[in-house]
Amino acid sequence: MAVAVLSLLFFSLSLFLQPLSSTANIHKTKLLRSELISQATPSSDAPLTTYFEVTKPIKLPRTKPCSYLILQHDFGYTYEKPPVLANYSPPSNCPSHDFAKIVLEWRAICKGTQFDRIFGVWLGGVELLRSCTAEPRATGIVWTVKKDITSSYEPNSDNSVNGYLSGADLILPISRNLPLNDGLWFEIENSTDIESKEFKIPQNAYRAVLEVYVSFHENDEFWYANLPNEYIAANNLTDTPGNGPFREVVVSLDGMVVGAVWPFTVIYTGGVNPLLWRPITGIGSFDLPSYDIEITPFLGTVLDGKPHEFAFSVTNALNVWFIDANLHVWLDKKSQKNEGKLLKHNSLPLLVSLVSNFTGLNGTFLTSVSRSISSTGWVKSSHGTITSNSIQEFDYSNFMVMGNDGNLQIVNQIIDFNDSVSATTPNSCIHSIKSFKRFPLYLYSDDADQGNGTYASLANLTLGYNEDRVKTATFGFSVSSLKNLQNGQGYMLVKDNLVVSGLGSTQQAYRYDGSKFCYFRNVSSSNYTILYDKVDSTCSKRRRSHLGFGLAKWWPPSARRAFLASVSHDNKKLP
Repeated sequence: MAVAVLSLLFFSLSLFLQPLSSTANIHKTKLLRSELISQATPSSDAPLTTYFEVTKPIKLPRTKPCSYLILQHDFGYTYEKPPVLANYSPPSNCPSHDFAKIVLEWRAICKGTQFDRIFGVWLGGVELLRSCTAEPRATGIVWTVKKDITSSYEPNSDNSVNGYLSGADLILPISRNLPLNDGLWFEIENSTDIESKEFKIPQNAYRAVLEVYVSFHENDEFWYANLPNEYIAANNLTDTPGNGPFREVVVSLDGMVVGAVWPFTVIYTGGVNPLLWRPITGIGSFDLPSYDIEITPFLGTVLDGKPHEFAFSVTNALNVWFIDANLHVWLDKKSQKNEGKLLKHNSLPLLVSLVSNFTGLNGTFLTSVSRSISSTGWVKSSHGTITSNSIQEFDYSNFMVMGNDGNLQIVNQIIDFNDSVSATTPNSCIHSIKSFKRFPLYLYSDDADQGNGTYASLANLTLGYNEDRVKTATFGFSVSSLKNLQNGQGYMLVKDNLVVSGLGSTQQAYRYDGSKFCYFRNVSSSNYTILYDKVDSTCSKRRRSHLGFGLAKWWPPSARRAFLASVSHDNKKLP
């Protein structure tokens, strides 16, 4: 049982916990949701172990916050139970509702044995947080997740075009409706499954962005390690997840593909080797990333006051994916009805290559995939005619090795997920955002049968989330870089799906460099114990200079030339 506390720092709100489950090398670990057997009876007054995800702190205003408790609840036996609801009303102890920053805080305590669980927090159907619970130890654990939800809560008060990057005026939930017993997310169960939701937006909208939440479970919890169907069929394997290692979430508007998500490989707190994630949890496991898709080029097709439909599917999916989205809409307060037009849209089919070379249970597989989606459209409002352009470019490579008669599996995967968005008037560029993401994954897993229903498992992994990002606007630009890398080494002895002994060690280096804020943390742990932890928040001029020039060199040549040309034109210098 877990006790959770949900509060706001300065919604009806629903919160739901869902089990992670399924049944194959890497895939065996889906069954390992048990606490390492304790060699002694824990003391009732033993201190709680603090689990945490390494991330940069949230920058807060230098004013006294007001804290508002939303929910305190004991979770237990939540299978097929409806979400927990808590009514929200503006806190009476806050001086005003014009908040500079709003932070959602989830704090939980758990003791004993518990599987990892996925859960979501929604405000009126708008998802605010997707997370995974930590797997506890006998003496008990505590963990806290803090998330800046200002943009999901505070309407944009700026009525000028320069408010283009501010928070939206309206957020529409693209999720299922209550009452439900299994959350508000859509469930994608196979590669042909399509889930959809109708919506209408005000006719004075001039910008729209779809924020997509994604998580993967059961037979696709380790989709990046799933084997090709030809290998499974040739070896007469059963209970072995297939469809190969590539997945993408496809987002459609009225039947037209408008964007895609190639998700980051989140490893939940019981994944690969549960001992790796104690107390340092996997990247994104406590705060799963969401993904933005610019819908503005398509506004001309939905500003007619009629219902329209967003739909979601997952390429090669197996049961089950949880997906929903929030539609952020910017409104023109000086207009009742805007008009627009989609000028150009190009969504090419996936380019897929699979090279297999196997004999029996041993072999190699190279999967390569690429895709490009681009769109251009204009919206005419009181701000003038704004032309928006969106480009998504994806590249994927997965090299897999199966050896030792299928007991050894190596996965070496890289996802490049690049996108750019711009908005221009006939005379100027209002804003431009360029993001270059790279998700590297290396996973080594080797199992050895020890007899009597026991096997030994050795696992090493490298997991990375890297992003370089540039924002330009009428009055300047900002540059940021995130390099987040985890290495883990784990050993465990498993009997009847219970981890009876083992060792897990994790090292993580996190570096965020921004135009005004920098943060660095280097931390390592072994079997619940922190071995090393160094934190630095200085932001030297030398580091900023290195960030700017290093980022420009990393870009594709065309993007680098365009950026440097804009810098020269605006008489700006790199930070």
